[in-house]
Amino acid sequence: MQQFNFVSIKLTLYLIGGIVLGFYLDIESHLIFWSLIGTLLGLYPINKWQKRRGFPFFGLTAGVTTVLLGAFIASSATSNELKEVLENDAGRPMQSWKLKVREVLKPNKFSQSYIAHVKEVDQKEHQGKLLVRFPQNSLGSSLKIDDEIIVVGEAKEVPSPLNPHGFHYKNYLAKQGVHYQIVSDDEHLLVLKNKSPTLYGTASRFRSKILGNLGSEAFGKKELSVIQALVLGYRDDINEATYNEYKNAGAVHILAVSGLHVGILLLLLQFLLAPLEYLPKGKTLKLTTVVLLLWSYAFVAGLSPSIVRAVTMFTFLAYSMHLNRPTNAFNILALSMFFILLVKPLFLFQVGFQMSYAAVFAIVWLYPKLQQFWLPDNPILKKIWQLLSISIAAQLGVLPISLFYFHQFPSLFFVSNILIVPFLGLLLGFGIVVVVLSLLNALPEFLVATYNFLIHCMNSIVAWIAQYERFVINDIPFDGIQLILAYIVIIALVSVLSKISFKRFVYFASCIMLLQLYGIVDAVFRREESAVILAHQSRGTVLMQRHGTQLNIHTRQKEKLGKWISDYAIIEKIDSISFDSLGQSYTLGQSSLFIMDSLGLHPPQMDYLLLTHSPKIHLDRVLEKTKPKMVFADGSNYRSMIKLWKASCAKKEIPFHSTGEKGFYPFDILKD
Repeated sequence: MQQFNFVSIKLTLYLIGGIVLGFYLDIESHLIFWSLIGTLLGLYPINKWQKRRGFPFFGLTAGVTTVLLGAFIASSATSNELKEVLENDAGRPMQSWKLKVREVLKPNKFSQSYIAHVKEVDQKEHQGKLLVRFPQNSLGSSLKIDDEIIVVGEAKEVPSPLNPHGFHYKNYLAKQGVHYQIVSDDEHLLVLKNKSPTLYGTASRFRSKILGNLGSEAFGKKELSVIQALVLGYRDDINEATYNEYKNAGAVHILAVSGLHVGILLLLLQFLLAPLEYLPKGKTLKLTTVVLLLWSYAFVAGLSPSIVRAVTMFTFLAYSMHLNRPTNAFNILALSMFFILLVKPLFLFQVGFQMSYAAVFAIVWLYPKLQQFWLPDNPILKKIWQLLSISIAAQLGVLPISLFYFHQFPSLFFVSNILIVPFLGLLLGFGIVVVVLSLLNALPEFLVATYNFLIHCMNSIVAWIAQYERFVINDIPFDGIQLILAYIVIIALVSVLSKISFKRFVYFASCIMLLQLYGIVDAVFRREESAVILAHQSRGTVLMQRHGTQLNIHTRQKEKLGKWISDYAIIEKIDSISFDSLGQSYTLGQSSLFIMDSLGLHPPQMDYLLLTHSPKIHLDRVLEKTKPKMVFADGSNYRSMIKLWKASCAKKEIPFHSTGEKGFYPFDILKD
């Protein structure tokens, strides 16, 4: 573990710790700033005062300084700059927003969304980020990066998920510094003509031109969508079936321009530019050329966050290769991570960032050990073992993260890697040639046909591997504590394989037992848990009862339940799910829940009243007679009626909860 003693690695870990603290703890930025200034000013005198063999006061102070630095940049990046503006103008919900489009998000069937930078609010300069949505097939759905617009509308907080353990888009955007959204239309939109170009916008327009040129060539539809993803990182045209095939085959990383692609490109450039080393100062010239070409590729790929992150990382690795000191690999990787997080601290919370660095660190650390474990003499076996070693190291590095986020393990990943990765360099290099010739309008038909055939072969291999669905392990429950324990187990395993000893074996066995013990304790506690949840279902009613690891769902529309049910079952580690028809009344601890449907029948008294399917009632009279503690309205009701019911409850000072507005409601059984 000596390679982890680099100062850069320690400082990077301190910075990561500070970013996590700054993001999750609500600490005033100015307090962190002045604390940071104090520790910075103290570094020099502490270094002078500290004795060589005394307590490491300087190291401790440097660590605290780095933690404070991480907390400050994270706090600054997540600061809700628009909150004060919106609170001051609470009486004027319709405001004029001058925005600059910064990122075009993947569209859905109904809307097109953008991340925009705020320039002005009601003609006053302000800063911040917004999510802006426009209906599909409208003027607003065709905006590009760098477009400047004026939108008149109300900025609202990004809503939380309507169902438990649904995708938390609010948290996802918060980790990008976005807290509010505007839903608008063409009537409230003005696209400004005089816009100031940026490097990101220029790169996006250049990539769009490339996509247009490629679209005019005689590529197959499926092949073209994969080419766009493989070479340019554009995945919007990939259909769900193709994406699922790559995911089930463990090859989905091929469809995103990231560390794998840039790493292969770096190796290709190192090989092709090797003759430059024979020139005076050739090594420096080679390094400069490689770095320029890597960043040129990032520009061609649209300067997306994933490609910028990957190119930054491999720029540092290119420098490491230039130094020709293998022991510096960890140091260089840590420096690249430190630099990226210093500029973009919120990258830390992006899955792509976590998986990229986990994979590369694992390869740098584990690959040499696996090569020492077995050295076949046969050149074919040697090459296969090298590919397997890289694949095993990378998969081992990202396995806990993959299980935590995706709850899936494609056990045939090594097959797809052996059959595809060796030729990925050829496919990527060929693709870059195709892109360049297409830009020059000099792409011959035989190259189009050849490249189309190669991509078709890759798709066929992926589809063949993906058909063995029994080898894809789905719905694996895996929480944050298991994520941490799994990495401890992996580190212990590598330690044992590096140098077998009784002490290391005991450490490894203890880590395994700790992971198993957590699973047992967690299962015991979950068996004692119970919950009743009113979920949100469009045009339907869903009431969930959980007892331990058993989930019973009461609904009349079983076939219309969404993916959130399976997500809930995975995260809550449910063993079995059963369905019952929706009843009229339920007992919740010491309280009662009555469901009033379109018939409008109601008992003399109840604790909770759930209105479903828009019953035609005079709610004021019902409330006067039944006196419920709380009234609910689910997604089966008309919005106009929900609005009237809400007003009636407000007059009677009875809490009202609409699942379409506030999301699911968990009943407190113990309290009730």
